[in-house]
Amino acid sequence: MSEWNTRTKLVHGGTRRSQYNEVSEAIFLTQGFVYETAEQAEARFIETGEDEYIYARYGNPTVAMFENRIALLEGAEDAFATASGMAAVSGALTSLLKAGDHVVSAKALFGSCLYILENILTRYGVEVTFVDGTDLGAWRAAMRPDTKAVFFESMSNPTLEVIDIAAVSEIAHSVGATVVVDNVFSTPVFSNAIEQGADVVIYSATKHIDGQGRALGGIILSTKDFIRGTLEPYMKHTGGALSPFNAWVMLKGLETITLRVNAQAESAQKIAEVFEGHPALERTLYPGLKTHAQNALVQTQLGGKGGTVLSLDIKGGKEAAFKFLNAMNIAVISNNLGDAKSIATHPATTTHQRLSDDQKIELGIAPGLIRFSVGLEDTDDLIADLTQALEASQA
Repeated sequence: MSEWNTRTKLVHGGTRRSQYNEVSEAIFLTQGFVYETAEQAEARFIETGEDEYIYARYGNPTVAMFENRIALLEGAEDAFATASGMAAVSGALTSLLKAGDHVVSAKALFGSCLYILENILTRYGVEVTFVDGTDLGAWRAAMRPDTKAVFFESMSNPTLEVIDIAAVSEIAHSVGATVVVDNVFSTPVFSNAIEQGADVVIYSATKHIDGQGRALGGIILSTKDFIRGTLEPYMKHTGGALSPFNAWVMLKGLETITLRVNAQAESAQKIAEVFEGHPALERTLYPGLKTHAQNALVQTQLGGKGGTVLSLDIKGGKEAAFKFLNAMNIAVISNNLGDAKSIATHPATTTHQRLSDDQKIELGIAPGLIRFSVGLEDTDDLIADLTQALEASQA
């Protein structure tokens, strides 16, 4: 399977067929498993073999198919599926860290990621230093002999800064730190974070992997030693397991992810180019634009693909942004992304509302900023709708 091309891996990778030889992957919707003898039960609790299961919180055949398939796509040795993207972030970090450890993190993060670093890890004695993720000098200056991990979003939410995975990984590895990357905006289609130096890669499967707004899920990818030695004991005892049904939904999503994400990125690029410099906008943020500060990095790290999300900073602040949102006819107002439907949100009052005004200003989350996740609708229809919504925002 490792020799197959990407689209073949995403259709067939990791498939386990039952005795019925079904075409579509089976959903093993069970909380537990039966043992033929008491001796077999005892042996399984001592050591679980391949394709042997104890309890759905520990593992499940449908979940294992999802884990194996995305590990094959990512080029990872192993993977562990979780109940949500945030269960993946918290599980990866909490299982790795202990009191007295030091973490260096990019400061431009999704609000819930920031909460884990600022409020939860520090509560248990972990010291966290925040840096400008695009400033390699800041990463170098923040490293210490006791730095245990670094954490960053490879493409930040919602201002779409792109962080140099290879360069930051080299800096972190020089002090023996583990590199943990939230790779959601870069997508597993455009990014190869492990090959570029990341040790642990996290996705919210809720986004592009499902891609159709149906289910929550997350995935953590790394070496077998990390997944089974560090992460699995923590996750199976704390309960952040992915349900078998949601794993099946994610398997179905993986079958079409390359087709969807490439189409969405193509539309996002066209939309960004059309609206760059629009008189109703302060800024058009999209990594695929030549004017983007990290566009050269996008060419090498993401194969020139700018992703499926752009941000529009509308003149007139919050009032104009709300007029824009309320005038849209196609895109829906919601706080998800990577969906087949185009989705717009106002980060300052939703996903990042808990940040102080000073933090929002520092991170570039302006009162007029709209995050726009491009769906699978006709690109020209989206451009026409955005055009009229921008006109309404200035009325």
